[in-house]
Amino acid sequence: MAITLTQKAAQHILKSLARRGHGVGLRLGVKRVGCSGLAYTFDYADEVGGTDHLFEAHEARVVVDEEALRYLDGSTLDFGREGLKESFRFDNPNAKAQCGCGESFSV
Repeated sequence: MAITLTQKAAQHILKSLARRGHGVGLRLGVKRVGCSGLAYTFDYADEVGGTDHLFEAHEARVVVDEEALRYLDGSTLDFGREGLKESFRFDNPNAKAQCGCGESFSV
């Protein structure tokens, strides 16, 4: 089981945590919503819980709980800019379909 971070994603995580002043990393998750059924969630991780998995790359950490990892396993997390919009982007091999706006996916 693994989540891969690109260097750009890691740099953004580290920069955000430095601005915030505390935290162990980025918490990734999924929630039921949207056209296709699931959407990615992002939050700061202040601790690693008993059912959490910790992934590290380029000195940045990502925390994913066991339930979300079922949907995110094997994903690569990148960060990029498109025009004035900047955001995290997933390459998720588990996603079978994605809505037109890119906000939700199904497995």
